[in-house]
Amino acid sequence: MSNTKYINPMLDWSFKKIFGTDPNKDLLIAFLNEVFKGRKNIVDLVYNKNEHHGNNKKEGSAIFDLLCTGDRGEKFLIEVQNARPVNFKKRAVFYTSRLISEQAPKGEMDTWKYDITEVYFVAILEKSLEVQERYFRDICLCDRDTREIFYDELGYTFIELSNFVKTGDELESELDKWLYSLKHLSDMDDMPPHLRKTIFEKLYNIADYTKMTKEEQDIYDQELKRKWDNEAVREQSFLDGEERGRVEEKKEIAQSLKKMGLSSEQISEATGLTAEEIANL
Repeated sequence: MSNTKYINPMLDWSFKKIFGTDPNKDLLIAFLNEVFKGRKNIVDLVYNKNEHHGNNKKEGSAIFDLLCTGDRGEKFLIEVQNARPVNFKKRAVFYTSRLISEQAPKGEMDTWKYDITEVYFVAILEKSLEVQERYFRDICLCDRDTREIFYDELGYTFIELSNFVKTGDELESELDKWLYSLKHLSDMDDMPPHLRKTIFEKLYNIADYTKMTKEEQDIYDQELKRKWDNEAVREQSFLDGEERGRVEEKKEIAQSLKKMGLSSEQISEATGLTAEEIANL
């Protein structure tokens, strides 16, 4: 089914294939280090629960719980998601709350004394959370008045690819190259020369559709078809909603014309409604 050289990395199966396996953790480490922009330097990570899906299978998002080790020996937890922005802010708070609450040792609260490990949430979204042009948002707890950071060991990063509009010639940082690849990978016929670097060569090699097994291709094709089907349903639902809105607008106009004493024939000519529809108003 796929008519492109590279798979779409934002599909759940593709995301897991690229970032969710131990042999490819160097890709995830390299990407996350660019996301943290020097605040953290991950040297190793362990997939805590490997890959799991949300409580509701309809959420359709690949989720990784990661135990990371920094270059100073510090340990911290990261949850990485590629998901759809439905109640996503609340969902982010829910998942980080779970990561925090699960740290509490049963029966040892007095000795533990709430020694919580740092927790960070990284979300890669195809669509925007809000109507704005920012594609990278780094959120932390701060004082509302002074903007002083109140607690720096809980953070949320939202990457909204629809707002990332840089062209290949405009890429400045390594993070730009990652986001450009995630957004445009499935549209490319070959790896761009300006991305030729070992880590990106591995990314493009893993994402090469022709190098996958027949079983992997079948799985990917099924998920790609599911994505197309879902998008078609959403588009039709949107069009149906627009049509219902136009009908309701016509009825409101017809009611006004009716109050003005116009005949059914005149109202029908003006609104396009049938005589029966006008009579039922």
